[in-house]
This record gives sequence, structure tokens and C-alpha cells, in this order.
Amino acid sequence: MQLDESKKEMFRSVNDLVVESLQQVFDPEMPSISVYDLGLIYLLETSDEGAVKCEHTLTSMACPFADQICNDIETAIKETPGVTSVNRELVFDPQFTMDMVPEETKLVMGWY
Repeated sequence: MQLDESKKEMFRSVNDLVVESLQQVFDPEMPSISVYDLGLIYLLETSDEGAVKCEHTLTSMACPFADQICNDIETAIKETPGVTSVNRELVFDPQFTMDMVPEETKLVMGWY
């Protein structure tokens, strides 16, 4: 018996849905890779009640698209089904380096 898409979504966790939402947020200077897959999301916690805490960084403290990226991250989380509140924080400790990019992303992007 196959579950339709709406029923499948009921069985996925809010955290999984938030990750999928964040995989649709891009740094305009790197439009081929999401902020999530780039490793810019340092902390992502979801409660059973749907509260989400997200700590993230930018590729640079001088990023010209900082406001847009921060707003896009917050909007993506807020619009995720099951999310009731968002606590998003921009952090620069630790400072982002290319060493933080996940290995899978490096392979896909040919960054070796």
C-alpha cells in the first residue's frame, strides 16, 4: 500500500522538513549550493512543540548579502510545516573556512 505525499509528510520530523527548507536557501554569490549543504548552519534544534533554534554563519563577515541570507534562512524555517517559532542567530565563532564544507559537497562541487 502506497502512502500519498501528504501522509508521508506527516511521518517526517519537523527537523527533516526544516533541513529540506534550508536546502532551498542560497548565498547569491554561490547559487549552486545551499547554505545548509555549504556547512553554514552550525546548530539546528527542533522541539517536539515545533520551536526551532538555528545558529548559522556567513562565508565572510563582510558578506554583501548578509541581510538577504539571514532573512531567507528565517523565512524558510518559519514557513516550514510544523514550525511554531524560530530563534535564528548569526554567529561568527567559529569563523567559517572551506574546511567546514562537508566532504560530500566538496566532491559534488569538484573542490579537491
